[in-house]
Amino acid sequence: MISRLEQLCLEKGLKMTEQRRVIARVLSESADHPDVERVYRRATAVDPRISIATVYRTVRLFEEASILAKHDFGDGRSRYEEMPSDHHDHLIDLQSGRVVEFRNEEIERLQRLVAEELGYELVGHRLELYAVPRRTGSETE
Repeated sequence: MISRLEQLCLEKGLKMTEQRRVIARVLSESADHPDVERVYRRATAVDPRISIATVYRTVRLFEEASILAKHDFGDGRSRYEEMPSDHHDHLIDLQSGRVVEFRNEEIERLQRLVAEELGYELVGHRLELYAVPRRTGSETE
């Protein structure tokens, strides 16, 4: 079965080598927002002949084709996800590095309101919240 990312690549007319297919599949199956090193480790588990340079080139190609979205969550590594079909924001757990996707209509409304109040029409935005897990009462005793 073909992954969503592979299908997007074909629709955009990208030449799909077997190694690109493996990388596309790895990215499609990622529930997290992996960096290139993590994509490389996952891809070489499927095909040990894939080089880190191939992963870098393929990720850059997918990004340039607007198939992948690149994020910088402040940890010094570019992280990737399939280009989202619908808008969402991110909360980054600074302790674990976990990225939580969310959508909040109140935040969306407030952002439009701020732009309006400043004399603008909001055409897009990116929101990243950086957080640590809340300590429970028993941990502070």
